[in-house]
Amino acid sequence: MYAEFSETLDLEVNEALQSLAFTLRARAPAWVHEIVPALTGVAVHFDPEHADLPAAPLAAAEALIRECIDAMPSRAAGRTIEVPVCYDPEFALDVVEVAEKSGIEPEDIALRHSRAEHFVLMVGFSPGLPYLAGLDPALALPRRATPRTRVPAGSVAIANLQTTVYPFETPGGWSVIGRTPLVLFDPARDPPSVFSPGDRVRFVAISRIEYARLK
Repeated sequence: MYAEFSETLDLEVNEALQSLAFTLRARAPAWVHEIVPALTGVAVHFDPEHADLPAAPLAAAEALIRECIDAMPSRAAGRTIEVPVCYDPEFALDVVEVAEKSGIEPEDIALRHSRAEHFVLMVGFSPGLPYLAGLDPALALPRRATPRTRVPAGSVAIANLQTTVYPFETPGGWSVIGRTPLVLFDPARDPPSVFSPGDRVRFVAISRIEYARLK
């Protein structure tokens, strides 16, 4: 079941959704096996063959959501994560283009990006890929006119008012301004993803030497 609370991205609604998801996980009955917050809604995944599944699971899920809305905290207890990023031109594939379009010097792009606090709106598209709010408005540019067929794993990229970090080498149309040496998704790890919805993220600028050491 998917319950949507807004037709467009609203940061206050998204933050409330993180609190709702937190409360749903704490109160979920055994037949609910996953709660997934998205940009504007939340999905309740349930096991259709569970012995305790109610006769009307959609109605029961709706009742659970309504109950949790009344009980949820004003703000979810998300973590604060520091992500090392090398903004060296070797990794910042689009820094020249971003500088030309924004009118900001390339070295100032890293400063503006790393000094802001970012917020994980949701994780999706590919395993572990976060959508983060908090980008300096001066860096807000549309997606690239021509997407890349291969964006290197660990690439830190921006589009509109958001940042993302590519866990794997995949196609992508966001402007790449740096790269992290972190392994962002590992199915053998618990939890497998570095990022979770509701987390606060700080990008920490590092040198190429530090990048190589951490890699």
